[in-house]
Amino acid sequence: MLEIIHEIILIAMIILAVIIVEEDKLLNAVVELALLSTFLIIVMFLLQAPDVALSAAVVGALLIGAFIYTIEGVKKSKSG
Repeated sequence: MLEIIHEIILIAMIILAVIIVEEDKLLNAVVELALLSTFLIIVMFLLQAPDVALSAAVVGALLIGAFIYTIEGVKKSKSG
């Protein structure tokens, strides 16, 4: 049963990665990247690697925040 959950999550991650690459809007791509990162963290917990999962959560949160900050900064500099 757990193997089926692993396969479903991994297939969802592949599909989500393709969606991210094809996304036109950067902010939407970053939100989808956050969802992909969440799936990765779930996989790490299911593989009984909580230390790696926590590290991925911290790094993912910092990167997502940096991406959003940068995108908003570029939008403000272009408009004003």
